[in-house]
Amino acid sequence: MVTGIGPDSKAMGVTSAVKILAGIVVGILAFLSLIGLYTVQPNQAAVLSLFGKYVGTVKDNGLRWNNPFYSKKKVSQRVRNFESGKLKVNELDGSPIEIAAVIVWQVVDSAEAVYNVDDYESFVHIQSESALRTMATSYPYDQHEDGQLALRSHATEVSKHLLDELQDRLADAGVRILDARISHLAYAPEIAQAMLQRQQANAVVAARTRIVYGAVSMVEMALDELQKKGVVDLDEERKATMVSNLLVVLCSERGTQPIVNAGTLY
Repeated sequence: MVTGIGPDSKAMGVTSAVKILAGIVVGILAFLSLIGLYTVQPNQAAVLSLFGKYVGTVKDNGLRWNNPFYSKKKVSQRVRNFESGKLKVNELDGSPIEIAAVIVWQVVDSAEAVYNVDDYESFVHIQSESALRTMATSYPYDQHEDGQLALRSHATEVSKHLLDELQDRLADAGVRILDARISHLAYAPEIAQAMLQRQQANAVVAARTRIVYGAVSMVEMALDELQKKGVVDLDEERKATMVSNLLVVLCSERGTQPIVNAGTLY
C-alpha cells in the first residue's frame, strides 16, 4: 500500500516552518535588543553616532538602551591628574633649568574630546609639556629686580599663567584645566654649582647691606644723643674716629677687643 501526504500533513509542515522562521526572527530581534543595552557609570558619558554621524551624548547613569545600530564611545568625566616629566628648558635669562608640573584636568565636553582630536589623553599630555616649556621661558629663575616675576619666588602668578596657557590649548578638545602647579624646579646639573655660588654671594651682599644700613643708623643715633644731652663735645676729627670705631664694632664678623683709654681724651 502506498501512503500519500494529505492536506493535513502539508499544513502541519507549513506551520512548523512558520514557527521556525518566527523563532529565528524573534531571536534576531532579541539579539539586536541586547546589543542596544549598555550602562553609564557615574561621571561617565556615552557618545552616540550612527554610521559616522554624531547623534548625541548620554550622561544619565544606569542601564540604558538605544538603537542597536548606534555606535557608543564611553568617555570618563572624572577629575584626573598627572605629573609631567622633568623638562630641561632655558629660562628667560638663558640659564638651563629642570622643571615639572602637576596638571589636574577633566573632560567637560565628551563629543569634542572624541571628535575634535584623535586621542584626547595623549593630546592633553603633549600640550601640557608644550605649555610648560612656553611658560618657563617667560620668567627668570630668580628675581633680579624689584617687582619682577620669577619662577622661584612667584609660584601663584606662575601657576596662573600656566593654567591659562593650558586652557587656551585644550579648549577645543573639550577639556577643562582645574589646577596646574610646578612640582619640581632646579637649575640643570651642569650649572647648579655655579648658580648656588651666585645665590650665596647675593645673600651675603644682601646681608651686608642690611648690616651696614643698621650700623650707620646706630652711629647716627649715638652721635645725636651725645650732642643732645651734652655728654661730650667732639670735634670733627674725634667724630670721624668714633664713627670709624663704631662701624668696625658693628660690622665686624668677629667680636672686637676694646682698648680702654685711661688718659685724657686728647
